[in-house]
Amino acid sequence: MAGMFDVSEHEEEAALLARYAAGDQAAARALTEQFLPLALRQAWRVLGSEAEAEEVAQEAMLKLWRQAPSWRAGEARVSTWLYRVTQNLCIDRIRRRRATANVDDLPEPADPAPGVLERLSASDDMRRLARAIMALPQRQRDALVMRHFDGASNPDIAERLDCSVEAVESLLARARRQLQKELAPEAPE
Repeated sequence: MAGMFDVSEHEEEAALLARYAAGDQAAARALTEQFLPLALRQAWRVLGSEAEAEEVAQEAMLKLWRQAPSWRAGEARVSTWLYRVTQNLCIDRIRRRRATANVDDLPEPADPAPGVLERLSASDDMRRLARAIMALPQRQRDALVMRHFDGASNPDIAERLDCSVEAVESLLARARRQLQKELAPEAPE
């Protein structure tokens, strides 16, 4: 799938990471502003928990900071690398959940302060949309969110999901049909 993404964007990401590795704090802020929301949305999609998503996104960014000095430009996009790291961290959390599910089934008390995702989905329509998106199969959900919320191109999504552009188009079409069906106003009886 190499060569299917915008080279200048790839170079900009690598240059930003190199500036951070050299101690540029403005680059650290720019990396955080650019990539933390992506990691947060992805973790929330997979885990369905805002608190866990925030923890995973922070952990993924810490891994990025640690990786910066040894980053090998040209091998992968920073966004693609971060996507894979975030996905793996989410999978690890899900495995730990399953392993400890019998030990502590009591839910944690909710933090009364509104979190990032709660503020983003304040309206009823947004909550309804979020529930419908969470109900989609994982790969459809990933493709849809990357395309419509992260602004990723179909070739970029194909690279991240390790599939063809045609497969991405099919995933998106199925996801949109399912959302349309779920969100259509109920017909009067």
